[in-house]
Formats: sequence, structure tokens, C-alpha cells
Amino acid sequence: MNHRQIVLLSALFVILSVNQVSFAQTVNDHTAQSTSEIVQIGINLTKTSILSNDYEQATKYSKFTTDFYGHQMDLLREANVEPANDLHLVLLDIHSKIENRAHSSEILADITVAEQQVAKFPKSQHIPFVVSDLLMTVDENYQIAISENDNERHSIATSLVDKAVQLFSSDSSFDERQTGEINSFFDELKSKIAQKQDFVSVGKLITTIQRDLTGTDSASSDHASLYAMIRQHYDQTLSEIKDNNYAKAEEHVIAAYLDNFEYLEADIGKVDETLLHKMELNMRENLRAMIQEKKSYDEIQSFINDPILADLDNTEKMISKSSPDSQPASRVELKKAAKEMGSATEEQKSGVRSQIDFIRITLQTMLNQYKEGNTQAAFVSARTAYLDSYEHVEIPLRTIDPDFTLQVELQFAELRSLINQKADYDKIEQATIAVKRSLDESERLVTGTGQIAPTIAFTSSFAVIFREGLESVLILGAILTYLEASRNTKFKRFVHYGIILAIVATAVTWFIASYLIKISGANRELIEAIAALSATAVLFYVSFWILNKIEHKKWMEFVKAKVWQASTTGGTVVFVMLSFFTVYREGFETVLFYEAMFGFAKYMETYVGLGFIAGIATLLGVYFVTRKIGKRLPLKMLFGLTMGVGAYLSIAFLGNAVRELQTLDILPFTSLLGIVPRLDINMAKMTGIYPTLETIIAQIIMLGIYLAAASYVLVLKPKREEKIATMRKSRREIDESTAH
Repeated sequence: MNHRQIVLLSALFVILSVNQVSFAQTVNDHTAQSTSEIVQIGINLTKTSILSNDYEQATKYSKFTTDFYGHQMDLLREANVEPANDLHLVLLDIHSKIENRAHSSEILADITVAEQQVAKFPKSQHIPFVVSDLLMTVDENYQIAISENDNERHSIATSLVDKAVQLFSSDSSFDERQTGEINSFFDELKSKIAQKQDFVSVGKLITTIQRDLTGTDSASSDHASLYAMIRQHYDQTLSEIKDNNYAKAEEHVIAAYLDNFEYLEADIGKVDETLLHKMELNMRENLRAMIQEKKSYDEIQSFINDPILADLDNTEKMISKSSPDSQPASRVELKKAAKEMGSATEEQKSGVRSQIDFIRITLQTMLNQYKEGNTQAAFVSARTAYLDSYEHVEIPLRTIDPDFTLQVELQFAELRSLINQKADYDKIEQATIAVKRSLDESERLVTGTGQIAPTIAFTSSFAVIFREGLESVLILGAILTYLEASRNTKFKRFVHYGIILAIVATAVTWFIASYLIKISGANRELIEAIAALSATAVLFYVSFWILNKIEHKKWMEFVKAKVWQASTTGGTVVFVMLSFFTVYREGFETVLFYEAMFGFAKYMETYVGLGFIAGIATLLGVYFVTRKIGKRLPLKMLFGLTMGVGAYLSIAFLGNAVRELQTLDILPFTSLLGIVPRLDINMAKMTGIYPTLETIIAQIIMLGIYLAAASYVLVLKPKREEKIATMRKSRREIDESTAH
């Protein structure tokens, strides 16, 4: 339900409470009928398009109908409208079949079923509220029609207005004055929509009709401001007429009445109903008629001064005397507003996670059932996954991203359709994978990124670029220092050339990698899984390469070897190639790591980018410290930290890779819910921890390898080397004593 509906329903609560009418009953009552009326119009337009063999137009009408109906599902469930769930499934099936260009007879058969379900919806005793709901949908669709030049939306708005007029005519709860005013507004509304006038003026007129229908008179300020605004508009009216601009003058007359006087009608009616009726006719019709006929300035000025302004002064005094402290309630802006990602309540977030876990298990059961040939059981499982679980996810999700919600609904509909058709298992599997992809996105949108996951994204990004850049900075710094010390500064520019070439090559590599992943389509999960596995392998290798260089002495020996290699050959190409490969090797690894990271850090890309920038800045600081100040860095500590982060990232990447392969049904899926903590989706993506047996086993094995290797390199190997060194020392001492 959008913001506009929420506000209107809130206003209705106050009114109905005064009249001692149950709010819940009224909402259920009028929402059910207004929904059925709008759905019926959408079905009719869809049916007409199918009969005309215009599938493109039918798709648009069907999408509108299905999307609108999905917005109303939570209210319909609260109202216990019996055919609500069945109609939802039928509408989704209709849209899916239209998109897949099914035979018209098949679609028309489903439309007939939908019409039968719509006919079962209860009728309301509160027709004005039904009409108001219809007009709300008119406003939304007309805005789209005008702003996007959408003919189908214009047809929807037109049909809805016709239905609103028809329903209003069937209601006898208004007196003659009110009926005449509302009918005149409807005539004007139909004219404006037929002429495709701007949606702002149409929206104002719709708001006015809704206010008159529901009795929700409200204003943006106190009485004095409203009266002042009316007088100001009439001053501007006369000014425009003096300049012979009658069109602008009419706009001010309309604004004086619709945007201001309408909010005063209820209070004026309490003190003098006859005067109110006279003022309405003068301001709404007679004055506008004079302007449209382009009467003279003097005639219009005279009419504005008396009777309009004279009556206005009169009513202001009467209202002030009858209720000096009365002020209208604050005016509301009735407009559609999507909520932000993560705006759901904690209870809703928890519920969504629980429902998504159930859906995953149910879909896995469905695949097993289908593989065994039990298509009936598989269909029931697919229907259960949607109807019993995902529809509960939709309630908070729809207010955040209605288009995505509809997309997932159609994915479930496609899956059920394929099962009904007894399609090949591969097609069922691909349809299930599409749904699984959307489950993660659904959870992200509802739960948001939180605080801890973005921090991990930032820290991981910083660690990756710092680790990858540290080796390059130290090697290149050593080469440049050596060239300066040996007075071979002429070679420095060739080192810089190699660095620039490497940066360009890294950027090209990143572009190509991103492009390949982007166009991978259905194989995206497989590409991401391969990237994650590759990143895991490289991180594993790099971590132990660092582990072997963790002692400062060993690292300096490595750097000196690089410097010696460059200096002994003496060729300029050698310096270019050495600096190029020093940087590009790290750049290639960086691309691999970041592509894997971006695949898992969705909606946290900003934090990854900030981590990258912070890492580059820190590397520049390291370069400055080593080159300009000549400080010796605590390499053991730095390498130890980067190795630890590398180990953490490789374990996280491995968990995500296994999970992607489970989504693709390449690896088995064994749930450990209730045994392993179920993390929020973003935390799970950044840590690779999922409540499945396969991911946990893979990560435990990787952690065990790290611990064993670290124990060997840091403890066992040094002890063995020390023992060997001691033995050699003892042997030398024996040899020396023997020689003497």
C-alpha cells in the first residue's frame, strides 16, 4: 500500500470513529470492492487486447492489473476475502502466459476464471470511499500516462473515471447541492483527461473530489491564511486580465477555489448552508464563465468585489464568532512514495528471513520430487513456496520495490506453469535457480545492509588493495633507491613507464572482466563461483608466499634479488618490464579479488570503493615513509596482518563459491538451520557463513589447512632450521678440534 493510501485511510479512521463505525470493517468493506472494480477494468482491457491479437498492449494491461492487485493482498487477507489468493495466482498465470505468447484461447480461459473470482468479492455499503479509491488509482495512472506518453495508462485512467461516475450515480447519500457540485467536478475531470491536460491540475481536481466524497476537509494553515490566499489569487486574477492574459487569470480563479475555498466549505456550511451554495456557484462556475467569455476588466472586477469578496468577508466574520479557536487539520500530500531499502521493522525482517529459509528448503524438495517423476507433489511444493511463504515476504517488499516484487511473482508463476506442462528437468531447474537468485535480492531489499556488513566490506577492500600494493611499493621503492644510490637516475623514467603501462593494463583487465560477468546472464552464478574459487586459490598461495617472507631478513633478500636482476642487465626494457610485471601481477590479482568481492557486496559498493581509496592513500604513506624519510617498516607485523586478512577472505570467498554452486544445483544442499547461526544476508555474503553442511565443511577444511601450514611455517620449520643450524655448528666445532 502506497503512502497516499495510508494517509487517506488514516483520515478515514478519524471520520468513522466520530460516526461510531468500525474502521476495520469499513477498510475491509470498501477496499475489497474498489480492488475488484479496478481489477475487473484491467481484465476487460486485457481481454479486449487479446481478442484484437495485440499481445504487447495486453502485456501492459495485465502488468498493471497484477501489480495493482499485489499491492492490495495484505488488506484483502486481513479482510478474509475468500477468493483473494486464488485470484492472485490466476492473474499471475495470465500475465506469464501473455508474456510467453500462449494461445489466445488458453489466456481467455484463465480470464474467465479470473472474472468468476472477481464476482465473488463482497460489495461495499460505503460507495463514496470506493469511488475515492478508484480516483486515487486514476491519479497515479494519469501521471504516468502524461509524463511517459503511455496510451495504455491513459485508457486505464479513463475507464476508471467512467466506473467512478457510474458508482457515484448509484449512491444516494449526498444532497442535491453536494451531488451537483461533485457531478460538475466529474464532468471537468473527464474533460481534462480527454484533452490530456497537465497531471498537476488533474491531481488537484481529483483531491477535491475525494475530499467532497469522504468529508475529509483539511487545510495547510489556519483560516486567516486561507482567506488571505483567496484574496491574493483574485488580485492576481485582475492583474492578469489587465494584461489580457485570460488563461492565467482562470488558473488563479481555479486555485482560489480548489486549493483554498474547498477547505473552508465545511465550516461555512455549519453557519449558513444557503450562502455556501451561492458562493460555490459564483466562485466555481459564474466567475470562470465570465473569464472564459473574456468579459471586460470592469465587469469581472465588479463581480469579484461583490458578491464574491463581500460574501467572503461575511463568512469569515461569522465563522470567527461561532468558533474563534477552530482551525482545520493539517493538509496532507497524497502521493506515491516508495520506502527505502531496509525500512521494514525488525519483526518483519526476522519474518522475511524465516520465510526465505523455508522457501529454499521447499524448492529443494520440489526439485527432488520432480526429478523422481512426482509432478503433482512438485506442483504443490512450488505453490506452497509461493502462497504460504513468499506472499508474506511481499508485504514489506512491495512498499520498497513493487516492480521487483512483480518480477518474482512471475518467476514463481513461470515455475508452476513449467511443472504443469511437465517440462524437462533442466527447464525446471533453471526456473528454480531464477527464483533462488531473487530470494537473496528480496532479503537484501527488506533487511538493508545494516552496520556491521558495510564495515567488513570497507575493511576487506582496504586489506586487499593494501596487501596487493605493499609488495609493489616496497620492490619499486627499493629499485628507485638503488638507482639513486648508484647514480643511475636515467633509468628511473623507464621504471615509471612500466608502472603506467601496468596501471592501464589493470584497468583494461578490470573492464574486460566486468563485461564478461555482465553478459554472462544465466551463467552469472557460475562465473561468480569460478571467480570466488580462483580468488580463494590465489589468496591461499599469496598468504603462504607472504608467510615465507615474513622475516625482515628474508624479505630484504628477496628485494635485493629483484634489484640485482634489474641493475646487472642494464637494459632499459628490463626496467620497464620489471616494474610492469611487478605492478600488473598485483593488479591482476586485485581485479580478481575485487570482482569476487563486488559480486557478494551488493549495495555496499560505496564502502568497497572507500576501502580501496583508503588503501591507496595508505600505500602512498608507506611509499613516503620508506623513500623520503627512510624509516624501516615493521614488515613482520604488516605481513602478518595481511596474511591473516587474506586467510579470512579466502575462507569467505570459498563459502560463497560453494553456496553459488548449491544455487546452481551443482553441489548438494543440506540445511543446518538451528545448528549453525543464520546470519543476515549481507553478513553471510561478507563472511561466507551459511547454515548448510557443505559450506561449513569446506570452510573448516580451509581453516584447518591454514592452521596446519601456519604452524609448520611459523613453528615447526623454524625449529627444524634451528636444529639443523645447531647440528652444523657442532660439526664445525668437531672438525676444528680434530684439525688442531
